[in-house]
Amino acid sequence: MNEQNVETWSGKGRQDENFPVGSHLIAPQFREPIHRYYAFARNADDIADSPDLPPDDKIARLNIMEDVLLGRRDSGSPSAMGLRESLARTRVDSRHATDLLVAFRQDATKHRYATIDELYSYCHYSANPVGRYVLDVHGESHECYSPSDALCTALQVLNHLQDCAKDLAQLDRCYLPQTLLDHFGVQVSDLTRPAETPGLRRVFVTLLDRVDRMNQAASALPEVVRNRRLRVETAVIHGLARRLARRLAHNDPLAGRVRLYKSDAVFSVLGALQWLV
Repeated sequence: MNEQNVETWSGKGRQDENFPVGSHLIAPQFREPIHRYYAFARNADDIADSPDLPPDDKIARLNIMEDVLLGRRDSGSPSAMGLRESLARTRVDSRHATDLLVAFRQDATKHRYATIDELYSYCHYSANPVGRYVLDVHGESHECYSPSDALCTALQVLNHLQDCAKDLAQLDRCYLPQTLLDHFGVQVSDLTRPAETPGLRRVFVTLLDRVDRMNQAASALPEVVRNRRLRVETAVIHGLARRLARRLAHNDPLAGRVRLYKSDAVFSVLGALQWLV
């Protein structure tokens, strides 16, 4: 593995995400750095989620990605090299990338979460760095970090709810906090059922209530972002997060994937246009 490309490819790309990633709403000079960051994150995530790699192999590959990113080696991860070159130009802190690797290494070995705080700690590394990187690329104030963190954590929890059955079936991974499962008399194995149980619906409702509070805190983000086009992008993402939360509140993720539609994107864009002024 010392010389070979350690990256694996799941076939997923920006178009497969729930939310825009460096879309045309973003000014052209900022899109390329964001796309390089996304490529790094996507490749690292694909390693962590590979059903064919043992945990030790996943961690070894992620370590090589970090070594390339930080200049300790020059081969093994094209996406890490691409981001390294971008970081040298933009002067953005590499921590926003290395923090992601903390989460992906954790995914390689940790399959259960005991408490909500433990889940939030995971989101601190798996989701929040993405928003902070985008803000720093735009030269935004660190005042934006708090509402951005709220939005990114909300998005991550929503994704966990969307994929709760698939994560267990394919990766034996459950992000739903064990304390919540115990409180409502739910077993992890309930996620293998064809439909949610009443107890599992209560778990979802509890987490969605927290997501709603995070989305409320995130509503301040467009107000503090200075770049007009980034304001619109963040408002669109916030609108989509609220729409997905409402959809999960009324639909069973075990019965079928709960997802957003093109109409959700249209309405979210229309609602965000106010931030152009």
